[in-house]
Amino acid sequence: MLIPDFRTLALPVVAMTLVVVASNILVQHPFMYWGLGDYLTWGAFTYPVSFLVTDLTNRRYGVGVARKLVIVGFVIAVALSFALATPRIAIASGTAFLVGQLLDVSVFNQLRRQTWWRAPLVGSVVGSALDTLLFFSIAFAGDPEMSVMIPFLGQHPMALWQSLAISDFAVKLVIALLALLPYGALMAVILPVEKAEPQPAR
Repeated sequence: MLIPDFRTLALPVVAMTLVVVASNILVQHPFMYWGLGDYLTWGAFTYPVSFLVTDLTNRRYGVGVARKLVIVGFVIAVALSFALATPRIAIASGTAFLVGQLLDVSVFNQLRRQTWWRAPLVGSVVGSALDTLLFFSIAFAGDPEMSVMIPFLGQHPMALWQSLAISDFAVKLVIALLALLPYGALMAVILPVEKAEPQPAR
């Protein structure tokens, strides 16, 4: 099998780093449209793209290389996040990223031979669920400003960070579905290595 070199993985590593660092910054800014400031941050729209990057790498090179991408992306993104966000958010982001992405990689690998959409969708949903739980609980639980009780959708009161987590996950579900469009469009281009390699003449 072809072993990917640094230049091959440079694009997914850069893409992963940009997504995570941008999300660390944007998660600190509420989405102030349509009265959703207490329920949503801008980071909810950018972070799910990281699962698309991981899944495409997994499709191309397999589970081992996808895990290496996650580790490299984790190290770079956390280092930059400490400079661009608060230490608590950087730690929360790193932990959630590493656990959620590795879970996505494993689920994708288990389902990769089933219907084309199942592996990226299920992997992204499961990974996003754990990622959301870990990030918001580590980053904001116990923070007085983020623990203010608000009525969630006008009904049951809950802490601000909990309402943000629920809304964040809802957006991730929508984006996981939308991400099937570029994933499906790129399937004919990003082939598994063993299929992309020329076959030896018999």
